[in-house]
Amino acid sequence: MFLAQIYLFYGCPLWRARAISVIIFAMSSEQTFVGIDIGTTEVRCVIGVRAEDQEVPSVIGAGSSHNHGMRRGVVVNVEEVAASIVRAVEEAERISGQRIDRAVVNVNGSHVLGLNSKGVVAISGPNKEITIDDLARAEEAATVVQLPANRDILQVFARNYHLDGQENIKDPIGMSGVRLEVEALIITAATPALKALDRAMERAGVTTAHRIISGLAASEAVLSDVQRESGAVVLDIGAATTNLVVVEEDDVQHVAVLPVGSLHITNDLAIGLKTDLAVADVVKLEHAGQGSKETARRRVIRIEHGDGVYSFEKNDIDDIVDARLEEIFELANKELKTINREGKLPGGVVLVGGGALLPGIDETAKNYMGLPAHIGVTSNYSGIVDTVQSPAYATAVGLMLLDVRMHDGQDLPHIKSGSFFESITNLLKKFIP
Repeated sequence: MFLAQIYLFYGCPLWRARAISVIIFAMSSEQTFVGIDIGTTEVRCVIGVRAEDQEVPSVIGAGSSHNHGMRRGVVVNVEEVAASIVRAVEEAERISGQRIDRAVVNVNGSHVLGLNSKGVVAISGPNKEITIDDLARAEEAATVVQLPANRDILQVFARNYHLDGQENIKDPIGMSGVRLEVEALIITAATPALKALDRAMERAGVTTAHRIISGLAASEAVLSDVQRESGAVVLDIGAATTNLVVVEEDDVQHVAVLPVGSLHITNDLAIGLKTDLAVADVVKLEHAGQGSKETARRRVIRIEHGDGVYSFEKNDIDDIVDARLEEIFELANKELKTINREGKLPGGVVLVGGGALLPGIDETAKNYMGLPAHIGVTSNYSGIVDTVQSPAYATAVGLMLLDVRMHDGQDLPHIKSGSFFESITNLLKKFIP
């Protein structure tokens, strides 16, 4: 068994220094996969393992922790975020009995943008046959775009290829030609935001294996094969942002991050009902959207919270919540309209994230977006299913599942991690017999 270890210690007054060990085993019967969803108000960690004879991973640990170091999906306090990551990771470690030193992490925030690009290369190999190296060169050519100095390319999605005038080719490998063109969707993110996220992970003692946008991870966890092919939109409604991802013909067609989330509903209720934020949150989660309008106008909601008893009219609650949900779904429709998919996705709207726990939100989405809508349920794993089936865990589960896919070398979009440890790991693997 070949073993390589690298230790780094982080001096931090908030918690004991954690040692990072990069360990590579030449032979292992079980692999560990980890996803960490760093949200605006919550950090969630999911640990999965898979034996060599298993098709799907088994979730063996999950943890969560409140987060106070983010604003609208972006790190603003590295120490606070790092402390939240440590708490979530340690909870997952206690449950699983596994030690975590690496993870796939999400990227969120309105700084995440998508742009369309094309790349063209000449085929010069034997018999002019297209190889996987030619596809990689075409994707690389598509990334040659003018970007501001403060932006990095995060991911590249190859939608389809053109070969010598023949269009809409999904997989040209094995075909012959002289000119290969790719139509790609390039995801970019603000460099300072990415660096702050990396620093928080480093301070927490966890290596960033890959960085993946939140919406893509959520879609990996909840979309069926039929929805991926026919076309669906995933809305990951977080506390301060809503991630939108459109998948059609098994390709990512569009991504966007809307600057509004479920925390805005809580704030609206606190202002509109003239009550505390804690009470407003209870109102949102337990009473928003329940019952018909006719019945609601004759109802008074009574809530006991702490030492107080509060009364609110149901129609006031519904009017406030509906106004904010209308804004979210109108923004989502505007994004769909930019790609001519408004009301044209048979797979419908799949709602995930903490905001998907709002009572009746699927019916509201159906009414405003004119598409079938339902709450997303994570799948393609076993183990402690009940713990992570909540739509709030969709992104963390999806990150773990993508970790599995990347380990298997499955067809994934080009992902730039910028991880020093990943480079070291790949180098060491060359020496394993």
